[in-house]
Amino acid sequence: MKELVLIFGGVMGTLAVILGAFGAHALKKWFSEDQLKSFETGVKYQMYHAIILIISGTVFPFTQTGQQLAAWFFMIGIVLFSFSIYGLSYTSSIGKKMKFLGPVTPLGGLFLILGWIFFTVNIADIALCLNN
Repeated sequence: MKELVLIFGGVMGTLAVILGAFGAHALKKWFSEDQLKSFETGVKYQMYHAIILIISGTVFPFTQTGQQLAAWFFMIGIVLFSFSIYGLSYTSSIGKKMKFLGPVTPLGGLFLILGWIFFTVNIADIALCLNN
């Protein structure tokens, strides 16, 4: 699990840099200002969660279910949240907005929130064990 989390975090971080550069340069020609802002939000959240995945992969031994759940919630949340925003931004820019992606974004956000809850509980558990 540790290796999966670290690799996924690294890949998502790399993609966030690539997509961020692509959005800052190439997409300015095709996207409206609102579409660019949405796209940038997806990139930011993807990078934030790539970083927390790398932290999780470094800190957690993944011997407890809660540690594994935190990682899975983060990974699924990135895909649902950020990639639905990318899809909505792109399809909106070509006049064929995929409206079914709209409800996917908050679902992804919910997964990210659950990831943070499980991360916090598990990191607090590790901190308590270290202090005893």
